[in-house]
Order: sequence, then C-alpha cells, then structure tokens
Amino acid sequence: MQDGSAEPAKGTLYRKVAADLREAIAAGEYGSGGRLPAESALAERYGVSRGTIRQALGALRADGLVTSRRGTRRVVLGTARVQSFAELVSFTSWARSLGEEPGGRVERVERRPADAEEREQLRLEAGAQVVLVLRVRTLSGRPVMVERSLYPLWVGELAAAIPPDAVSHTEPLQEQGVVFADADHTIDVTTADADDARLLDCPPGAPLLRERRRSTDPAGTPVEWSEDRYLPGTVAFTVHNSLAGSALSRRHGRTP
Repeated sequence: MQDGSAEPAKGTLYRKVAADLREAIAAGEYGSGGRLPAESALAERYGVSRGTIRQALGALRADGLVTSRRGTRRVVLGTARVQSFAELVSFTSWARSLGEEPGGRVERVERRPADAEEREQLRLEAGAQVVLVLRVRTLSGRPVMVERSLYPLWVGELAAAIPPDAVSHTEPLQEQGVVFADADHTIDVTTADADDARLLDCPPGAPLLRERRRSTDPAGTPVEWSEDRYLPGTVAFTVHNSLAGSALSRRHGRTP
C-alpha cells in the first residue's frame, strides 16, 4: 500500500491499514497472544508514516483486538471483537445494526469559552474555546435522543462544517483524521429541560436516561465530551463482567 498524495486519502489511510491488519488477525496470521510487527516495520511495509500506523493500531485497540500498551509491540488478544466500539460511540452505527434508519438534525452550534468542568473533561487551558453541537436524533423518523456534543476547538470547527441534516457526525470526523479510540461512559437519570421537552415532545421535568461520554484519541487526548439524553424505553445499556475484562453494550429498549 502506498501513501498517495491525494487529499481525500489522508484522513482514511490509517483505516485501510487497520482493515488489512484486522483481516490478517482474523485469519490467524499472528495467532492469539502473538505480537504484531514493530511500528517501524509496519510503516515500511505499508509505505506510510509511523503516525498513520499508530492511528491504525488505535483502531484495532478500540476493537479489542490488540493490547493498548504503547512503546512495545502490540499483543494480539483474539480474532473477534468483544464488543462493537463503533456501535457504542456512534448512534448511527448502532441504529443501523438494529435495522433502523438513523437520522439527525442540528439545532444549535455554539462556540464559547469552556467552563471549569468542560476544561477538566477536555483537558484544556483556562480561556480555551469549545464548540457545542446540539442535535436531535431519530430512529426511523421518531425522535428518541437529544445529543449535546462538546468538542475542543480544532475538532469543533470540523464538526460545525458538517451539513446540519447529516445522518452521522462521527463518520465525517473520522474521515478528516479524528480518531475515537477509547471512551469512558457514565450512565444515570436526569430530567428534561426546555430543549429536551421541545425536541423529544415530552413534558419538562420528565425522566430521561442520560449517557455522558468522554472520547479520546490513541494518544489519550480528549476529542469529545458528549451528553446524550434518551426517552425512556428507547435504549438500555448492559455490562458484562469477566476476569478478562468488562464490556459495555447498548441495546434497543423494550420497556415503556
């Protein structure tokens, strides 16, 4: 694979490398517990920079295929993903996995100084600017979730340029080089504010399931701090624990 100079390829090159390595792992080329070649060897093999290789390895780590230790050759953990990271981070990927038609509409884009909590979550300096994107998300035309995504300025400017009716924001951001490699999730219950009530057609103060998520890139730098609020009965989260680790998954809610 050659690192071409065409502009559209720059944001997706690491994904091609990751796909090739993923196929090799699935075919058992490295075996469970085996080690991938060093970053320098992989960079030479694919004709790309080591930065591109790190992005590709970050994608494999997000899939649960290799270890996350930096500075050492990655160890292959298995030939199948423990869970779909993309489906948990991306509403669009999750909806499509259910056979539903995802939709979205941007209600507001706001650039402003980050407050104390936002600076802490995104690891920003005092006075740093952030971009808030408020969207309503739909499943087969039904509004089910209000999404508040907060980005550091460099990511937010990319997000603000995405068409307001775009189905996915995660996919175009990834195509422009933003890598969602890891995420921390906090799940609780909150009440609907004025925006939630208007967009979800529910009474103000109605209970909503809330998921707060901080996503980081392969270097551990935060790229998103998001708060998603779901109507009751539309989604449920499950956690599976084992000695090998824990897996969080999102599923379609069935209870009223």
